[in-house]
Amino acid sequence: MVDYSFKEDFQYKHENPYHERLGEFGDFVLRDREAEAFKDIWNKEVFKREGNLFLEIGTGAGHFMIDYCVDHPNDNFVGLDYRFKRSFYLAKKLAVLDLKNFRYLRAKGERVEFMFGENELDGIFYFFPDPWPKTKHNKKRLIQEHFLNSAYKALKPGAIFYIKTDHDDYAAWMEKEIKKCGLFDILLESKDLRLEHPEHLLSKYTTGFERIFLEQGIKIKAFVLQSKKVS
Repeated sequence: MVDYSFKEDFQYKHENPYHERLGEFGDFVLRDREAEAFKDIWNKEVFKREGNLFLEIGTGAGHFMIDYCVDHPNDNFVGLDYRFKRSFYLAKKLAVLDLKNFRYLRAKGERVEFMFGENELDGIFYFFPDPWPKTKHNKKRLIQEHFLNSAYKALKPGAIFYIKTDHDDYAAWMEKEIKKCGLFDILLESKDLRLEHPEHLLSKYTTGFERIFLEQGIKIKAFVLQSKKVS
């Protein structure tokens, strides 16, 4: 079953007060379909500079987004999340930073092919998504055929897709879906990231959720995918 949000004519519907409050940060926050006006022109019209363009889906409290932007000031970074209140409080944190190399979207990750043009992204980060553990809810998981095709279109040839999860069943689901779609080479697959790859980029950064999982002794599962697309 294909989620309606994958369809071109999808419209956001909500009456959440935080939607309007996010408007206070219009210099760097885009809401609903506002980001789709910049498909193919993010560097030229939004960041107004050349640079590698990265997308994080599920930015949460922004731990990774902020740390990555500090460490990579020459990259252009787009954070994205769908939760209203979480997005508002992250926007408040972002507003006081001196950094200028990011934008934030209150939008759905399913819309990636409408927000970014073909071969526009240099990489995607997707960390600790909702695992939708009940079988009847599995269809809501982002990592499945339609999304993987959309991500593949938006990523440049050879671009990298980084994934981390705490959830064993979702990790197994991801592996199956990734291999079934056949669009990505799996450069790294780990069932215990911190033990097996302590020096990797994915081990360098710890999100808020990740810190909780590690304190609970939960092993971090990870994938590093590379687009098979050729120039």
